Amino acid sequence: MKLGLGLYRHQLNQEHYRFAKQCGCTHLIIHLVDYFRSARSNQPGDQPVGDDSGWGLADDPGRLWRYEELAAIRREINDAGLELEAIENFDPAHWHDVLLDGPKKPEQLENLKTIIRNVGRAGIPIFGYNFSIAGVAGRVKGPFARGDAEAVGMAGPYDKPLPNGMVWNMVYDRNAEPGNVPSATPEQLWQRLKDFLEALIPVAEESGVTLAAHPDDPPMPTVRAQPRLVYQPQLYQKLIDLKPSPRNALEFCVGTLAEMTEGNIYDTVDTYSRQGKLGYVHLRNVRDKVPHYKETFIDDGEVDILKVMRILKRNNFKGVMIPDHAPQMSCSAPWHAGMAYALGYMRAGLQTINGERGLEGRRAATRLFLSKRRSSDSHGLSYDSQDCPFRGAGDTDRLGNHGQANGVPADFVWFECRERGNGKRN
Repeated sequence: MKLGLGLYRHQLNQEHYRFAKQCGCTHLIIHLVDYFRSARSNQPGDQPVGDDSGWGLADDPGRLWRYEELAAIRREINDAGLELEAIENFDPAHWHDVLLDGPKKPEQLENLKTIIRNVGRAGIPIFGYNFSIAGVAGRVKGPFARGDAEAVGMAGPYDKPLPNGMVWNMVYDRNAEPGNVPSATPEQLWQRLKDFLEALIPVAEESGVTLAAHPDDPPMPTVRAQPRLVYQPQLYQKLIDLKPSPRNALEFCVGTLAEMTEGNIYDTVDTYSRQGKLGYVHLRNVRDKVPHYKETFIDDGEVDILKVMRILKRNNFKGVMIPDHAPQMSCSAPWHAGMAYALGYMRAGLQTINGERGLEGRRAATRLFLSKRRSSDSHGLSYDSQDCPFRGAGDTDRLGNHGQANGVPADFVWFECRERGNGKRN
């Protein structure tokens, strides 16, 4: 597994690349949608939350992300000693009628294909997306985390109707007719997703790009009177099965999955990582469930983060993990401090589980060796030192006298003797 950091559009600069490197990151996940340029309540120092008016204005629908632009960003990131793993989210300007099943849907699907081709040509392996009409809406900020640190959560259901001209929590048409977006049915929304996957997955396969779907955040059955797709863990399987392909994968958000009212987070991590369906992982911690969950520091919620990492390691996940959100810390750089804290915890976790796997491998080698070389002597155990997995210069022929040969602690060696020998410390 690899440690990464997510950066918003306004953070794509040398200062933030250095910060990522200083925190031990090797990879970046970047956003090209600007959630902060025109929102009346979003502040660029933290994650976007917004109010009833959403995250502000979508971009120019005619300005698709060109190969030259994407290649330049990747080159800049590589020059800083980092890898660009993924772009996260389409701009609503590029796909509002794909989500709403509007008249521009065929044209916009072709534009999305162009974007995916450009992403693949630029050598960017993953594109994350969130197929949602309402988007990430209905969240609030407050002193929810340890020490009254500012964090994000929910204070109850949020079903204020979505006004015309808005989708995915952003405004794509400031001149839309008054009124609200008609509520879709769940069946209609799943059909729209199927149309999207049928159109995009073949292009993703040709371009070498993995499409990775984020679960609904917050994971409610409805938000702003619109249905949601993946608001319970088992619905991820429905999405995967809708268009089977190695390029149809998951932007696996542990925090969102832990907020869901059904399922067990560890079973969920195991189920989808065993299938090899994780594009990349958002790793954060929470307390409680929707519609009243609160985000916490990574070491202070209801999710055992190290247990999640161990499951991912066991199932051979080799992708990137990022702290998608973090509480704001009380200092002059609250976003940086919160992210540095989360990244430090994650880096230590990776070092811990990597060390555990190495120790388990050595123990397995010793058990195999002992099973083949065991014989009786005055200590209950002897062996051919030439074949010992921990043999080093000056080693004796008795495992119990190894001490710390090749860095293996004496207590570890004694433990193996106890299992195979007479149970006495040699």
